[in-house]
This record gives sequence, C-alpha cells and structure tokens, in this order.
Amino acid sequence: MLAIYTKEINAFFSSLIGYIVIAVFLMVMGFFMFVVPDSSLLRFGYASLGPFFTLAPNVLTFIIPAICMRAFAEEKQTGAIELLVTRPLRDVEIIMGKFLACLTLVVIALIPTLLYYYTVYQLGAPVGNIDAGGTIGSYLGLVLLSMAFVAIGLFASSLTSNQIVGFLLALALTFFFYFGFDLVASIPSFDGKPSLFIESLGMQAHFRSLGRGLIDSRDVVYFLSVTAFFLLLTVLSLERRKW
Repeated sequence: MLAIYTKEINAFFSSLIGYIVIAVFLMVMGFFMFVVPDSSLLRFGYASLGPFFTLAPNVLTFIIPAICMRAFAEEKQTGAIELLVTRPLRDVEIIMGKFLACLTLVVIALIPTLLYYYTVYQLGAPVGNIDAGGTIGSYLGLVLLSMAFVAIGLFASSLTSNQIVGFLLALALTFFFYFGFDLVASIPSFDGKPSLFIESLGMQAHFRSLGRGLIDSRDVVYFLSVTAFFLLLTVLSLERRKW
C-alpha cells in the first residue's frame, strides 16, 4: 500500500496535476472569499468563516472528481492496470494507496485556507472573537466530506477506462449525495418527519451538524460509513476482471 501511495503522490507532484489542483482550489476560494461582495469575509460583518464553509463543499464537488478521474481509468486505458495487479498486492491495498494519496492532495489544498481563520481571528472585535469550536468542527467536516468524495471518485474511475466519463459519473454521485437528498426532502409532500429522515441521508445535513461545533459521533460514523461503502464497491468493481 505504501508503494502505491508513494507512486501516486509522486505522479501528482512530478507533473502539474497536483499544483494545478491546489492552485485552482485556492484561487477560486480566494476570489469568493475576498473579491465577491456577497461572500467576502471582509464584508461579511461577522467574525465567522461561514461563507468559506458554505462554498468549500461546492468547489470540492468539482475538484475531487477531477483528482480521482485518472486513478483507475487511465491505467485501464493504457493497460497498466494488468501490470499493477500482477504485483504482490491485494486489491484493497491498491485502492487504499490511491485513496490516501488523493486525500493527501485535498488536505494539502485545505491547509493554506487556515490563513482565512487567522485573518478573521485578527479582524474580530475584540481580536480572537471567533467560534473556534465551530471552525474546528467545520474543518473536520471538510476532511470527512473529502474522504467520502474521494471514495466516490475512485469508485467512478474503476467503472470505466474513459477519464471524462469517470469525472462526470463522480460529479453526478457527489452532487447527489451532497445536494440531492436535501432537494428531495424539500418536496412539500415529504413535509415533517419524512423530510427530516430523507435529509439525514445526505451529506449536507451531517456537514452542517459538525459545523455547529459539537462533534456528534453519528455524523462521524455517517461519513466513515459512506466512505467504507464506496471503497467496498470499488473493490468489487476491480474484482470483476477476474470473472
């Protein structure tokens, strides 16, 4: 697994892929956080990173599928997947190596955004007037959300040899799991308890819950379960080649 992880990380940073992903994420977030009036931290009026944590999942919905689309699709297209599976590695080790490499790239992209926290911390009146608990919970939520998105992206990539198809499939799945259940829950006929239940099946409700600053084990278990589920589907997808 370590060999696959190292190989993938080197592939990201020996080419422009890793740098482009990080640069695009930071430029998009910086543009909305400091330039666009409606979401600018400098004009928000409160010592809060609310605009950032509202926008970040939307951007990750596009960025993470782009990161993961080549994970298996490219190797299937070039035939390298057959060479890879002849090594003394189990499918689970191959998948986990790629999973951790993609997740590492996302976390590296998130680290510079801590500058936003420092900015709001210093601009607060008084200095430091910011909800640290909510910020920590929201960052934890972003990491857990990224884990689930990466697992979905790997599964989508394992289904096809075409990177564009893998990207679009991952984009559709991440969009549905983050926004879809909330959209269904908003249908008037599901008003009341059914609406709350449907909403609880989606990622957005659990991400918002973590952002309140109270780390609820149910939210953590939810994201870990979704991640494990799609990683299992990826394992089953790769095992199809043996049938």
